Amino acid sequence: MPEGVEQADRSDLGMVVSGSLSEGLEVRLNAETSVEDMAVGRYVVIEGAQRRFFAMVTDVRLGAASPQLAASPPDVSDPFVAEVLTGTGIYGTLALQPMLTLADGDAGPQPVKTVPTHYSRVREANEEDVSLVFGAEDETHYYIGQPLDMDTPVCVDLKRLVERSSGVFGKSGTGKTFLTRLLLIGIVQREIAVNLVFDMHSEYGWAGTSEGSGRFVKGLKQMFPARIAIFTLDPESSLNRGAHPDHVVEIGYDQVEPDDIAMLREALGMTEAQIESIIRIARKYGDNKWLRRFLELEGDERDALATELGLNPGTLMVLHRKMQTRLARLSFMKEQAAGNSVQAILDCLQRGIHVVLEFGRHRSLDAYILVANILTRRIHERYVEAVELAMGNRVKEPRPLVITIEEAHKFLNPRVADFTIFGTIAREMRKFNVTLLVVDQRPSSIADEIMSQIGTRITCLLDNEHDINAVLTGISGAQSLRGVLARLDSKQQALLLGHAVPMPVVIRTRDYGTPESYAAFQQFAEAAGLHRQALRSLRDLYDER
Repeated sequence: MPEGVEQADRSDLGMVVSGSLSEGLEVRLNAETSVEDMAVGRYVVIEGAQRRFFAMVTDVRLGAASPQLAASPPDVSDPFVAEVLTGTGIYGTLALQPMLTLADGDAGPQPVKTVPTHYSRVREANEEDVSLVFGAEDETHYYIGQPLDMDTPVCVDLKRLVERSSGVFGKSGTGKTFLTRLLLIGIVQREIAVNLVFDMHSEYGWAGTSEGSGRFVKGLKQMFPARIAIFTLDPESSLNRGAHPDHVVEIGYDQVEPDDIAMLREALGMTEAQIESIIRIARKYGDNKWLRRFLELEGDERDALATELGLNPGTLMVLHRKMQTRLARLSFMKEQAAGNSVQAILDCLQRGIHVVLEFGRHRSLDAYILVANILTRRIHERYVEAVELAMGNRVKEPRPLVITIEEAHKFLNPRVADFTIFGTIAREMRKFNVTLLVVDQRPSSIADEIMSQIGTRITCLLDNEHDINAVLTGISGAQSLRGVLARLDSKQQALLLGHAVPMPVVIRTRDYGTPESYAAFQQFAEAAGLHRQALRSLRDLYDER
């Protein structure tokens, strides 16, 4: 056994009796251990002869020493008979999937490449084990929940989280918004990156609703007023909800390009002929003028344009009607925008201020897709320019940016992922300091190539086989995790796996929405801010010397 890994309370569960690295291990429970106390997703430790193994329970089974005991059950109403049989004739077993190992000389837990010896003892994990694997809360490690049946914090490494795009998945009503808020709070606390949140349902900025109860909880702006800016497409809605927006976003007709409309193909029910018509119209009038000029056309002028460009007049008529009724009617669409919303967002991000864009009453998918695509494309262009400038002139790179999008499959499905800016960002893997936090209930609708680039996956309950397969694609031990994922509770439980955690773990998410939780979030942020300010002062003093 590795030196220094002895535990005072072993909470002995049983011993390893068979198994393999690829298929997992079988553990026979002690007679004193009730099989009813075991749960899929639980975190346990195996004490091997030379190594300690960290593993997850992936299945719980009943076993019998003889087939006769199953074919002809004895009379266990006699307590003596039941006591004699329990643990000998009949017993419980666990299926374990080893995830990490620790041996003498290791700098820390390592990926598992072998299995423990026969009859290695298995015990419950304790606080020291969890801390050893997931780390303690610090400048980068953020407490997000506890393992099942434990009160020990599990931390996610936020620095690794923002290095690659990440995702929060789960069926409707399982707590995706709740988990996303927790992650955003952590990023704000640690100043790991800046957030741009496309808040389709107004859940993140000023206030949101708690899962299940429907009561209101504080949003980011109430907890960190100096570090959050609320941008809105609907100032009246924001004011009605008690939020005082810092900026009202307007989109000018000159900002809409043909690719932006192509993204709305499904939402607007557009045909290939209509998309081709838009491309030809833009070539004639120019990318900055085509939409305004097209919307101004009357019937005879549209027919003349169709003849000139070789288009079907009926196609142009239908296209014109869709543009008028679905886009031009949106209150934030203007012939000429009053201000430069992209520059206003960039100014906030460059100062380390996180931006939440509220859509208010504009909750239709066409409005959401249009605005998110237009703003993100321009912000990404500026980030690319800034990073390339930093590489050439050795100036400071822009702050890492995390863009949060809901209904992510609308931007990242196989039909549009190659053409949308969000697909480009996901594939770049932080090349230009921009990553995504995607929130979705149908991960199977996201292109496989994009899912392979999502480094950290935080998944609530999923019951669709295709969605489960999509989340576990490319994950070691995926087959054993399928049952774990399908058996999560519908509230406040999630499976964490990927780049930001050393091994998969099922957690019960930490509380959010109580006075105590608000105080904990804000106290850590204030203490961390003072610590960072002290470090900056020391660096400044050292540089002056």
